[in-house]
Amino acid sequence: MAKKVKLAHLINAFEPPSGSEFEYVQPITFESMRVAKAQSPVPVDLLAATTPEDHSIVPEYFQLTKDLDRTVRDVLGDSSVPPMPLIADLIERLHASTDADYLIYTNVDIAVQPHFYTEVVKAIETGNQAFIINRRRIPGHFRTIEELPEMYAATGKKHPGFDCFVFHRSLFPRIQLGHVCIGIPFIGILMAQNMFCYGEPFQLFEGVQLTFHVGEEVFKKRNQVLWKHNQREFWGAIGKMWDDLDSRKWPYGRQWMPLRMIRWGLHPSLPIRLALKLELKRWGLR
Repeated sequence: MAKKVKLAHLINAFEPPSGSEFEYVQPITFESMRVAKAQSPVPVDLLAATTPEDHSIVPEYFQLTKDLDRTVRDVLGDSSVPPMPLIADLIERLHASTDADYLIYTNVDIAVQPHFYTEVVKAIETGNQAFIINRRRIPGHFRTIEELPEMYAATGKKHPGFDCFVFHRSLFPRIQLGHVCIGIPFIGILMAQNMFCYGEPFQLFEGVQLTFHVGEEVFKKRNQVLWKHNQREFWGAIGKMWDDLDSRKWPYGRQWMPLRMIRWGLHPSLPIRLALKLELKRWGLR
């Protein structure tokens, strides 16, 4: 690589409610990122987007972005729903808070292996403008950062969802995220569609042992109001991206048509309704 790249990695940190899994998961994520940065072959900005009242939860080795000043409550005008941040606000702060060449976003419950940034750089060196790294699900009994060596060693299980996104900063102006909030389905699917659409080339890393989540569950109970909100916002964003969307850019998109349709149909993060629409578009049909 002619130029040594710089990375920036953002998470949304917050003071977790008493008894929440985030009381132990969040410190594990913080420490894993610190360890990985220490082993990185390139500079890494560790960024935390949060509200003023949550500043104290952020370790000193993170850089605070501009404070978050709205949540999905403000969008919906509904104070009864959980005050989840908007992914668009997080990605905007990630882009604005650093001059890094490549930007990384992960959920705050996703920890990384010590060699994570080393492998990210290798993926960049192959020419990828954007890529997704799927996490491993490890047993849920871990609770402390002292157990990190055991967590690193745990093989875990594959996870079908998308939750770690790496992209060149030049993609930022094109990304369409609507008012989708984090912590609810459709955030990973929408981020993924942006990576497929605008990352040229794009690569999906499945089954690699680079990120992990404490707990082997796949689906959690979600707030139905926010689920429906995110669903509406997802399709609204897809409408704005429509001219650039192409199923050939999807994972498995150049496989034999029956095979790719089967793989998409079995994948919970590749909407079959959208796949069918894009296949019709691909063949010049309405």
